[in-house]
Amino acid sequence: MDTSLKTRLAEKKCIPCEGNVPALGENEINEFRSQISADWKIVDNRKIKREFSFVNYKHTIDFVNRVAGIAEEEGHHPDMYVFFGRVEIELWTHSIGGLTENDFILAAKIDEINI
Repeated sequence: MDTSLKTRLAEKKCIPCEGNVPALGENEINEFRSQISADWKIVDNRKIKREFSFVNYKHTIDFVNRVAGIAEEEGHHPDMYVFFGRVEIELWTHSIGGLTENDFILAAKIDEINI
């Protein structure tokens, strides 16, 4: 991963989307994909997904709360599945049923959380 590209993406702000933009195409997805951690997986070219592991439940919840804080600041909210010592995050723009730049911005910001 090129960290200079990742840093630029993580410095952007999510733009509100009310369904009036097209979902990213495969080429655009691949371009943004190169700017986030390789641990994020593309799902059917309409979602990105990543799993995080932790030593205990408290660390898990601390991480979830940090992600929630970022999501609130950005106005873009992931689906999070919380387990003991593990969190799965799925990102996509619900209003269009696919990926937008916002999803990759939030992924890059999540990548910067020190876990």
